Amino acid sequence: MSFKVQFHDNDSFFMVEEGEPILEAALRQGHNLPYGCRNGACGSCKAKIIAGEYIYPLGNPDGISDLEKKQKFALLCQANAESDLIIKARSINTTADIELRQLPCRVNTCEKLSHDVIKLLLELPKTERLQFLAGQYIDIILRDGKRRSFSLANPPHEDQLLELHIRHYDGGLFSEYAFNELKEKTVLRIEGPLGQFTLYKSERPIIMIAGGTGFAPIKSLVEYALKNNDKRNINIYWGVRKEQDLYLNKLVKDWSDRYTHINYIPVLSEIESINGWSGKTGFVHEAVLQDYKDLSEYDVYACGPPPMIKAISESFPDRGLVMEQFFSDSFEFAIN
Repeated sequence: MSFKVQFHDNDSFFMVEEGEPILEAALRQGHNLPYGCRNGACGSCKAKIIAGEYIYPLGNPDGISDLEKKQKFALLCQANAESDLIIKARSINTTADIELRQLPCRVNTCEKLSHDVIKLLLELPKTERLQFLAGQYIDIILRDGKRRSFSLANPPHEDQLLELHIRHYDGGLFSEYAFNELKEKTVLRIEGPLGQFTLYKSERPIIMIAGGTGFAPIKSLVEYALKNNDKRNINIYWGVRKEQDLYLNKLVKDWSDRYTHINYIPVLSEIESINGWSGKTGFVHEAVLQDYKDLSEYDVYACGPPPMIKAISESFPDRGLVMEQFFSDSFEFAIN
């Protein structure tokens, strides 16, 4: 059995299954309601129940007072619907709506994805979750107060662990530490979420361009779109130097094979080292220009080093790209 949850101040709604927390159902269907811990302790997901019945199957949560219960407020992360509901809840629509937080986290996994990229999975305390929008990033705060920024590669609905893709740079203060010394269970401190690079509503098809580990937020955007049944055509261009640098090549191929609206074009720039490669070569933005003579009807999302972003912003308007339809995240590398 399922129940309809209607928002009080607009026509939108979502369906919740019997025994499913209301917040989980909302997030699963693309409604970005606020939350913090997702275990009933913080009270961030509080909403007013205008009509309908609900229960707390695990007992009354700590994050809501008796007075708030009498005023018909409920914690959506713990509440299950017992009937159709009408609720009054704040919606997270922009990055400005999400609270910036500093949190401790523990290294859960440090996995090598290629010769110079690792996947770092960070686990927050059991009473905490980090709410973010797909495409945003976090800062890792080092002991001396210096910061290193990394995009979140996981989508918002998979927030049990935070996924980072870290490239090794010779002499890099954090990357050297991450590759050579960082151990599982090490405690780090993070701040986030940060950044405005996120998926915007539109009817236009999408071109996504990643340079190197700029694939991390692209992964988050694509997995968010898939989770929310976004059927816009997505054309993914991933530019790297050598084939071995396509560190999650199989994952993107699987997307392309499984979903007819996703197209994947890897591009290699070190042409002299190419052996048996039949795909595109050269700079990734030039590969896009080879394929599209008119970009006026596309949304373009790009993440990578500054020269790549600059090249796109300078050349794509000549093909009709409207700059209001261009969304980018440029990352700088800092050694010290």
